[in-house]
Amino acid sequence: MVLDILRNERKVSVLFFIILTIDILVKLNLDPFPYRYVSKPPLVILLFLYYYYNNKEKRKRKKLWVYLALCCFLLGDIFIINHTNIMFLSISLVLFAIAKVFLSLRLSHVSDFSVVRLIPFSIILFAYTVFIISLLFNSLGNFFVPALISFFISLVLIQFAYLRREVVDKFSYVSVFIGIIFYKFSEGMMAIKTFKMDLPMQDILIMLLYGISVYLIFFGIVKEEFKKKDDFISF
Repeated sequence: MVLDILRNERKVSVLFFIILTIDILVKLNLDPFPYRYVSKPPLVILLFLYYYYNNKEKRKRKKLWVYLALCCFLLGDIFIINHTNIMFLSISLVLFAIAKVFLSLRLSHVSDFSVVRLIPFSIILFAYTVFIISLLFNSLGNFFVPALISFFISLVLIQFAYLRREVVDKFSYVSVFIGIIFYKFSEGMMAIKTFKMDLPMQDILIMLLYGISVYLIFFGIVKEEFKKKDDFISF
């Protein structure tokens, strides 16, 4: 019964968004401890199980990058629940940064790509990052360097996702790319909320964007099909 659900994309999707809705309601209406420590982890755990039973990866190293990324997202989710605690916030930032590095390794490849096509996109991303950093500059304090590194890793991750366009099928490309863009917005909103000021509907939007982002990213990876033979960079 459980395996039937985990191997069925539609059932897993419905279950994922039910869990996401429950977690958002818990976030809005109940104390973080102990309720969110129960409601939030199942999101990533479900994605972990879905990937485990459905991935078509041929290389063990690519599987390892995904498993490690999911583990870091899971631990980061747990620590960031208590983001008012500086130690827990610091640990969560490190874990999410490492998760993005593992995802970058998984998405990277050695196929040829157009540098000219990448430039306008990179400029837009850089401008958005500079805007967020400028907005938070006076509020980050000791977190300035970690935040800068984290945003830089996000830029690298988005570029790797963008460069998959000529390598993988359209569904996987669009799913992963949009997922990472959503993650970037969620990350930016979380940073503004934590270090600068409250935003309208922040508790709903941050978690909703984050949930949709990880769903799209890992579902896109599972459904990935190559247009042509391609080797990923080995690290």
